[in-house]
Amino acid sequence: MDKLSWPEHLWIVRHGQSAGNVASDVAEASGRTRISLDTRDVDVPLSDLGHKQVAALGQWFAGLPKDSRPDVVLSSPFLRARQTAEVISAALGNRGHHLSDERLREREFGILDQLTRAGVSEFHPDQAASLTMLGKFYHRPPGGESWTDVILRLRGLLDTISLHHSGRRVLVVAHQVVVLCLRYILEDLDEAGILAIDRMGDVANCSVTEYDFRAGESGRCQPHLIRYNHIAATPQGPGRLKTPVTSAPDKPVAAE
Repeated sequence: MDKLSWPEHLWIVRHGQSAGNVASDVAEASGRTRISLDTRDVDVPLSDLGHKQVAALGQWFAGLPKDSRPDVVLSSPFLRARQTAEVISAALGNRGHHLSDERLREREFGILDQLTRAGVSEFHPDQAASLTMLGKFYHRPPGGESWTDVILRLRGLLDTISLHHSGRRVLVVAHQVVVLCLRYILEDLDEAGILAIDRMGDVANCSVTEYDFRAGESGRCQPHLIRYNHIAATPQGPGRLKTPVTSAPDKPVAAE
């Protein structure tokens, strides 16, 4: 693929800690069957800690050399991702133009939404068994998505980035599964490869996954992974805030 069809640089960031992450941790720790949320997943905001994490990450991006900062910011339409993108764009002096794209949304969990692992086993044992047999890469809960469904929409997103933002420095703000599925596409991984990465640990809130694009052995331009799940804004230093690292999964369903 010609270099002009790729962005110059690509950062993929998971949103800051959300109120949903906090509620999920509480539900799992107490053995509850349901996550206590009184709002749609799309409307779940950042937590107080999430706002601090995002502020620190915005400072980190603003501290990059001017010719190395993002100049296009794309985000999931979910509130926690939009809030993350807006803070980073503001830290960049609004030179990172913020656009929302529904293809970056959280994976849809259908009838398993807001259930803990215990809840899935109790209310939908057939789905728990199916998930165990198929694995989360292919399992699609009724009304929801498998990882392969997410990958399908992300392939279209990357085509759009290639068409409209080639040669630009693009920042994507999204969700844990989206980060992993973008790695799957960009690095031409298989099911075993991406699930091995997933087993290494959850994608941290406000972590940075970064690519540049250079010629491979074939002479054609290819994505090159620079860093993955990198906590860029945690250490204290000039212009940085020290904030705790959090990495709760967005949706803790059975067997994941």
